[in-house]
Amino acid sequence: MDVRHSSDGQTVIHFRAAGVTLLVAHLLFVGWLTLRPLDVPWITAANFEPLAGIRADLALGPAEAARRIGGALLLLSPLGVLLPMAGGRIFVSPWVSLLRTVAAGALISLAIELGQTGVPGQIVDIDSLLLNTTGVVLAHLLVVPVCRARLRRLGLPGVRDLPHYRQETRLRDEAPGGATPTITGVGLAP
Repeated sequence: MDVRHSSDGQTVIHFRAAGVTLLVAHLLFVGWLTLRPLDVPWITAANFEPLAGIRADLALGPAEAARRIGGALLLLSPLGVLLPMAGGRIFVSPWVSLLRTVAAGALISLAIELGQTGVPGQIVDIDSLLLNTTGVVLAHLLVVPVCRARLRRLGLPGVRDLPHYRQETRLRDEAPGGATPTITGVGLAP
């Protein structure tokens, strides 16, 4: 019996489908927001010095610094939750999940920054990459472990039986010493 296609496995399928849908919607919004041309009278130079842009934002005052830094932290932070949700894994190591999510978030942020090189009015900023990735890390750490623990504790149909199903499938499909070798019959020559 395949859990993904059973009536109990519908919970996992719906969870992943919602994650993929929300992830695509968020990425489309971020792409529209960050890769649209801006009509500005002048453009600052690209920032390749880490933390220089953050220092410049802090020099503008606390309100403006909070708006700029907070905006960069929040831009990709939903990916910290949506990427694991789209993956649909409930039983996974928290460190592997964090590493996988942060790597994907950093690569998406890097792709956005590289894409901005060809967009009029947009500049490349290494601090945006750092802040976007930090936002992904914070969102993942604050939400994903709690949600996974709750899903496991609730024991929803399709979620509750996954570790047992995987273990039973492995035991049924694999003999303890591996597959028994067979020798095919060889016919006699006429």
